[in-house]
Amino acid sequence: MRADEPIDLSQERARLIGAVREAGAAALASFGKPLKSWIKGESSPVSEADIAANEILRARLARPPFGWLSEEDHDDASRQDARLVWVVDPIDGTRGYLAGMPDWSVSAALVQDGRPIIAALFAPVSDEMFAAVAGEGATRNDAPIAASDGASVAGIRVAGPKPRIERLGAAAAEVTIVPRIHSLALRLARVADGAIDAAFAGADSHDWDLAAADLLVHEAGGAMTDFAGETLIYNRPIPVHGPLIAAGRSRHAILLRLARGERSALA
Repeated sequence: MRADEPIDLSQERARLIGAVREAGAAALASFGKPLKSWIKGESSPVSEADIAANEILRARLARPPFGWLSEEDHDDASRQDARLVWVVDPIDGTRGYLAGMPDWSVSAALVQDGRPIIAALFAPVSDEMFAAVAGEGATRNDAPIAASDGASVAGIRVAGPKPRIERLGAAAAEVTIVPRIHSLALRLARVADGAIDAAFAGADSHDWDLAAADLLVHEAGGAMTDFAGETLIYNRPIPVHGPLIAAGRSRHAILLRLARGERSALA
């Protein structure tokens, strides 16, 4: 395949879903069993299951002319020269995975010119496959999904860092704090399928945490931005992002103003 050759979105979607499902099945087979694990960087856990899932994804997806960005691989700067880049998280929520919690996922997206165009996110324990193609909507287990609608924030279900949600609760009535979802990608996907109404992410999340869920949220009729209201750009030299918010489009606008401290958003 040449770098300037158009890609077959249906073919790549099928390839991606197959790869993510296979990686998820491998991780599920090791789930709850003794595993070697260690800390990378300052505090990020990684296990032999993460590495095994990463090898499956790389074997199924990585090929010219696609670039490659994975949480479990050395960041090759040549990806920045690629128009199309696979962005993958072999196990998102590794800390929860190692603790025997069910809310982990395998997440991957194909990014073109800085934005995701194909995404798949698999939650193996609950056997949920989320998928999206730009302009074609989002699905869970092949059924269309949609972010919850409405312009009110009263009584909404919210997930994310506790201090952020508590500040929101002080401004809006009857906010329900959803129990922690260890996989950030899955937390955001729960906005896309309407299971929760909004989700926050703290600073320092990476491309691999976000790219697939980003497309799911937008294709499900929601919005996911930074606190400046800007959509995220992926495959930058430093693939790290600041605090984020995701919700249905009308509600997102109100929550964004509240996050900025504008109490007039409730007027």
